[in-house]
Amino acid sequence: MDLELRGKKALVTGGTRGVGRGIVLALARAGVDVVTCYVHPGEYVTTLEEELKETGGNHHVLRADLSRPEEIAGLLARVRELHGDRLDLLVNNAGAISHVPYGDLDLEEWQRILATNLTGAHLVIQYALPLLGEGSSVISIGSRAVDAGVPLRSHYTATKAALVGLNRSLAKEFGGKGIRFNVIALGVIETEKYHELPEDQKRLMSERYGAKTALGRLGRPDEVAGAVLWLASDLSRYVTGNTIGVDGGIS
Repeated sequence: MDLELRGKKALVTGGTRGVGRGIVLALARAGVDVVTCYVHPGEYVTTLEEELKETGGNHHVLRADLSRPEEIAGLLARVRELHGDRLDLLVNNAGAISHVPYGDLDLEEWQRILATNLTGAHLVIQYALPLLGEGSSVISIGSRAVDAGVPLRSHYTATKAALVGLNRSLAKEFGGKGIRFNVIALGVIETEKYHELPEDQKRLMSERYGAKTALGRLGRPDEVAGAVLWLASDLSRYVTGNTIGVDGGIS
């Protein structure tokens, strides 16, 4: 099915690995010109650049630390140079996570997670506003942890809950301009970190979390990308202010 995305312009933050990488590649294959960013150089950056070159299109993989406001400003200035005064799709995917008992959660770690997951997303959207217009779609990658609650992740869960409120407010504020804002709340997805686990740990994780889903398995990055493609297309033009679960029916 042709979603008529060819020629559209997108920014996907944190797109060199995991869910972000799956989104970037799916968009590129659909004909979207994609800019993405990373913090640390390495094999994932190199291989993504190679895959995008083979896919064809006008794609760019840039370095930007989204915990630093000045680097966010620089990233969006570069996006403007590369895409012009137009951004059809913005995906806030970059994020940080750690596992810390709440009693031991110091202020520095609390602020580190908030700086990337919440303040970073807020600033990316704010700097992108001059490029967004009628038909633009803004998607923030959230988590089902907001509903379930996960021990040792209070700081992470707080940021994902805040994204839901941010996007609902922005949907109301910018709906009149035809800009849509939605959250995709993820369950457990098989990313590189999962595949790097020893076989016994992978099996245990698959059994434990797969059993919690209606589909009886973990998700894949390309399945998250499918939801992004839909929200980027005109098929979802009346969908805004929502949180959409891509979680296999997890409970």
